[in-house]
Amino acid sequence: MKAFFANNGPKIFLDPTSVLDIGACIVDGTDVAPGRAIPDDGDPRIDHSLEGFLFTCGPDHIRHPEAIDGDPAGRKYPLHGSYSSHPAEILFWDAQGEDAECTARVAVKTADGGEALLERHWRISGETGEVCLTDRVTNVGTKPFARVHMYHMNIGAWLFDDHVRLSGAMLEGGGHAWNFGQDPGGVFCVPAAREGEEWAEVALGPIASLGGKTLKVRFKTDGLPHLQIWRNQKAPAHVLGIEPVSHRWVGREELKASGELKMLAPGESADYALRFSFT
Repeated sequence: MKAFFANNGPKIFLDPTSVLDIGACIVDGTDVAPGRAIPDDGDPRIDHSLEGFLFTCGPDHIRHPEAIDGDPAGRKYPLHGSYSSHPAEILFWDAQGEDAECTARVAVKTADGGEALLERHWRISGETGEVCLTDRVTNVGTKPFARVHMYHMNIGAWLFDDHVRLSGAMLEGGGHAWNFGQDPGGVFCVPAAREGEEWAEVALGPIASLGGKTLKVRFKTDGLPHLQIWRNQKAPAHVLGIEPVSHRWVGREELKASGELKMLAPGESADYALRFSFT
């Protein structure tokens, strides 16, 4: 892991062995990533990624495994797609001044035989402490693959008390308690894009264990028009996930039937962006 931080904001640890995703995320001396308080889905790649504060799902598949179309061996897409465990080539790294910035590229082999190039740009503003991520995914292979993407942001829920709430214009009533639904957990996915607005925002807080700070997450809805939230308190798991995502929480076949599952043809690119801060 490589420490990445600016004059203000969290200290994050980027993982060059896995897409330059975020492992630990230190806020006022506290690591808010869940660590081993996660469910074990039987995939060591995802166990490694899920321990951290943010990992990226895609570019060929998101969510749980489903069959690869036309595969003679009946193989399935891996859990949360093919990104995890692909190493990053760091092109630029500057974390010496008030701001911090780095760029990297990741060559990805998709489960269905395609090839993708992820061009990743991280920046932390030394003035505001906001962490900014922009991604460009390009099909550099010879066959199309599904244009799907999700940022899987994980927070250790032991940090929360009964006053912590999720809030956002996309949520019913504008927000609700973090421990929604029935125990030991659940998941929901809602449209986040609103007419005339380029970015959506969801907030989690105030978090008394972090000095009353609130986590604010913003994401561009042209590529990530939905927001998925999940929580799992089935021991040893104790985690909440905030997940800007490209598609509804339904299977690939339903997305294909409705025309929502678009393909990224050879030479085409897709852009995604996310920002977060603890304020």
